[in-house]
Amino acid sequence: MNKPKEEAVLSLPERHDRILALLRQNGSISVAQLSEQFRVSEVTIRKDLSYLEQQKKLYRTHGSAIPVSPYVGDRHIQEKEKKNVAEKRAIAAAAARMIAHDDSIIVASGTTMAFLAREIEPQGHLTVITNSVAVTQILSQHAGIDVLQLGGITRSSSVSVVGPFAEQMLGHFNCSTVFLGVDGIDLDFGFTTTNMLEASLNQAMMNAAQKVVVLADSSKFGRRGFSRICDLEAVDRIVTDSGIQPLHLDRLRERGIEVTVVDV
Repeated sequence: MNKPKEEAVLSLPERHDRILALLRQNGSISVAQLSEQFRVSEVTIRKDLSYLEQQKKLYRTHGSAIPVSPYVGDRHIQEKEKKNVAEKRAIAAAAARMIAHDDSIIVASGTTMAFLAREIEPQGHLTVITNSVAVTQILSQHAGIDVLQLGGITRSSSVSVVGPFAEQMLGHFNCSTVFLGVDGIDLDFGFTTTNMLEASLNQAMMNAAQKVVVLADSSKFGRRGFSRICDLEAVDRIVTDSGIQPLHLDRLRERGIEVTVVDV
């Protein structure tokens, strides 16, 4: 971040406001950068960040700060489906256009996957493997779609199936594409979800598909769930919305990941 040094000494409230403005602009900022920016010691900056964290205005990490806590807790699907609806619908519509004639695909669980199921209009005959009960209910109404519902342990929060039986079933199939939903995308840690059994099943889905496409609205960037699914490079394409920060978009493309950005 190349910013000119502040020429005037700011009051404490002014410095706090400026720190928060920089976070909104850049997504994250280090203690060293803030110290140089405001011409105060790193000890002073740490005190500033500690105070702002107590006010729940930012989240401190190792040697830096970000606008919100990166850690995501498990929430019920009925709560999640009410958030970022326009973004999820636009992302789902773009993903549905990627499905080929007479295709065989895997659709994972999550609210964005349910939006995808509603957008699918099969060309020819479509085969869908899914662990999501909601996706099965939606797609089973289409005469041109064969739905294979994976079996196993049902998670109440996501109304989806996980566990070794589901993973074993996937070992018998090979599909063109898996569409994954995630709870977090961290540029260093990779793709995550809040449940370790879900993460394990997602990995099995990836092994059963030729291409991996992640559907994630821009709020998922900079966040981390409890369980890691995979590295960034293990995914072929990400479909997200125009709210993605330019820094995130640039870094993904630098690492060879295709990113489709939809306008909302």
